[in-house]
Amino acid sequence: MALPHWKIGRALGIPIYVHVSWFVVFFLVASSLATGYLPERLPGLSVPRYWGMGGIAALLLFLSVLLHELGHSYVALRYKIPIKQITLFIFGGMAHMGKEPPSPRAEFLIAMAGPIVSFILGAVCLSGAMAVDALPMQSTLQGLVVLGSLLGMVNVQLGLFNLIPGFPLDGGRVLRAGLWALNKDFHRATSQASLAGIGFGVALGLIGAALMVGTWSGALGQSIEANGGWLLFIGVFLFSAALSSRRQAAQRTSLTSLTVRQVMAHRVVTLRPDMTVQEAVDQFFITHGFGGFPVCEGGQFLGVVTVSDVQALPITLWPWRHIREIMQPASQACCIPPDWSVIQAMEWMIQNGWDRLVVMESEQIVGLITRSAIANILQLPKA
Repeated sequence: MALPHWKIGRALGIPIYVHVSWFVVFFLVASSLATGYLPERLPGLSVPRYWGMGGIAALLLFLSVLLHELGHSYVALRYKIPIKQITLFIFGGMAHMGKEPPSPRAEFLIAMAGPIVSFILGAVCLSGAMAVDALPMQSTLQGLVVLGSLLGMVNVQLGLFNLIPGFPLDGGRVLRAGLWALNKDFHRATSQASLAGIGFGVALGLIGAALMVGTWSGALGQSIEANGGWLLFIGVFLFSAALSSRRQAAQRTSLTSLTVRQVMAHRVVTLRPDMTVQEAVDQFFITHGFGGFPVCEGGQFLGVVTVSDVQALPITLWPWRHIREIMQPASQACCIPPDWSVIQAMEWMIQNGWDRLVVMESEQIVGLITRSAIANILQLPKA
């Protein structure tokens, strides 16, 4: 079951969501600042003030993460890549792109935009902290100095960490852009960059585990244990994400080698536009169990009618309304040629919101391909 998330606003026209796991890391960051970092840097303040400052600092840190993701999103939008949403969660943030970049150059620029934003924020915050620290009355503004220094260091670290050349980190996407430009194969480049991500995930996990064992054995200070735990946590996440990306790349490679003609249903059941919705339900939807049918008359393709179209009509009107009245008219969005690859068909479905596509050749229907059919292909064992 998917964990809940909530919409908190929009930026650049993109919905911003907060995942439930964000609250966990927000509390951990605020707690760490309020009980460790801030008392050490600003001794003598009250406990409520430390917690208030810790909460504000944690919010500003996540604002930095959001700006990092908006950097990616801004460049992606310049390349006409839709951004479905940005989600803040336990590991930071993620911009959900509606499609892959069109070229290695686009991939490189989109990937680098996030770290560049982080480095700019880091430079601004550190410069501001140094400027305030140089003021004659800086002692009364020491809190701003500490906060600016913290935000500056974290943003620089965020930028550097994301440049690790392991997919799906930004550095891994830069690596993928280079491999894509070199090999002219996007999915192969994704697989190779994901393999690097797996390696870095294992390395970070082992370093984190070693640090934790060192603290437990007494060889290292107890303050190192939390750092080791975070490294282990991040390593596991990076390993899991990179492994998933590598598997998806392998699946997409297999779909690229298949054409729509090879996997489409050649026997297509069609409906007449003048039949009632009740007749269509009784004679076709229930009998065949399909989620939708092309509508044809005199050999001409007129449109598509789906279960959703039928359900949108009150059942009392089924005997009186005709398929022509509820069908979705034929358009280029629901038709593809048989020589397309299966991956092209799948991406076209996602882009246009269709669950099935009519395969046309010489203005005639020659087949039908559905998302469920593609999903079944992905589940087949490899020879």
